[in-house]
Amino acid sequence: MAAYVLVDVEVFDAEAFAKYRKLGVPTIAAHGGRVLARSDEVVVLEGEWSPSRMVVLEFDDLEAARRWHGSAEYQAARRLRIDAADTRSIALASLAT
Repeated sequence: MAAYVLVDVEVFDAEAFAKYRKLGVPTIAAHGGRVLARSDEVVVLEGEWSPSRMVVLEFDDLEAARRWHGSAEYQAARRLRIDAADTRSIALASLAT
């Protein structure tokens, strides 16, 4: 069953974040994932939440998402991201049929 990684990103160093994207984005496809959506135009419909940028990734399942996130390739990129942005992310499995 498909799994989705939802990422809320607040970039504070655009130049460093560009380096992260150059290194990090290819790791998604290398682990069987794909970017479904990425936008700075985020509308909060309910609740106390104010994301500035959201990214939605899709993987075959939760294990694939975990393997990607834990991979050496992504961890190298992640170190760049930590210095460039505040990020919150979750992974969830789809129960929709």
